[in-house]
Amino acid sequence: MAKSSTGMEENVAGLLCYLVGWISGLIFFLIEKDSSFVKFHAMQSIITFGACVILSFIPFVNWIIWILALVLWILLMVKAYKGERFKLPLIGDLAEKWSS
Repeated sequence: MAKSSTGMEENVAGLLCYLVGWISGLIFFLIEKDSSFVKFHAMQSIITFGACVILSFIPFVNWIIWILALVLWILLMVKAYKGERFKLPLIGDLAEKWSS
């Protein structure tokens, strides 16, 4: 993996995009200048976990949303660390479009 403009390896920066949900995604999206890989994972984190926060306000399904968020959080961090540009259905396409 190459270095991103943050000075980190792209796979480590991609993993860190998911570490604190949409907040770390936003931070990396704003500071990353060069790496499309990191910007993609940052935007996917913003969309995915931002949506989870919003949907968690729906009564009776909020616990399901948080379980789903936990599973996605682990999956997406592992995929990013392996250097994969893993796209979630619908969200991945949006992230790809909005991060370029």
